[in-house]
Amino acid sequence: MYTLLSGLYKYMFQKDEYCVLILGLDNAGKTTFLEQTKTKFSKNYKGMNLSKITTTVGLNTLQAVTGCYIYSCWLTLTYYAESHGVIYVIDSTDEARLSESKEAFEKMISSEALEGVPLLVLANKQDVPNCLSVPDIKTAFSDCAPKIGKRDCLVQPCTALTGDGVNEGIEWMVKCVVRNIHRPPRQKDIT
Repeated sequence: MYTLLSGLYKYMFQKDEYCVLILGLDNAGKTTFLEQTKTKFSKNYKGMNLSKITTTVGLNTLQAVTGCYIYSCWLTLTYYAESHGVIYVIDSTDEARLSESKEAFEKMISSEALEGVPLLVLANKQDVPNCLSVPDIKTAFSDCAPKIGKRDCLVQPCTALTGDGVNEGIEWMVKCVVRNIHRPPRQKDIT
């Protein structure tokens, strides 16, 4: 009887919760991507003027699709253990900092706390002429492949400013975190 009542309580009053980190170097477009996500997936969110976004200090959050929380923050170990997925944003126009971005990426995917979590790499700012293409970025990051391992991974073009690639990226990530057997969801009471 207890099992039946416990199961009914969980079904009625607890929902699965997933945490996804948005990481990348400063000025890669993390906050702009998050704002576009909020606009597209949050009911009644009006959004902010994207041209007025400044460097985010601390943490910016969104509860989006199917109980998936998305966090935009600096490259930090603080939230690694709690995350169910990572969105890594690369500034495709900043070839001078590509090696720095790759170094941060390698450090991040080498963390044991992120082992097995899905990884979405966004080649942001694809609307700018002469930016690095997805194949260019894949080539530059190719020696990271062994560290990525067998986890779900997608490298996708994106223009956070216009929203191109935002829906596809978030929908892919949500599917991956929900089916990921390496890290079960947290349970959140909705009472």
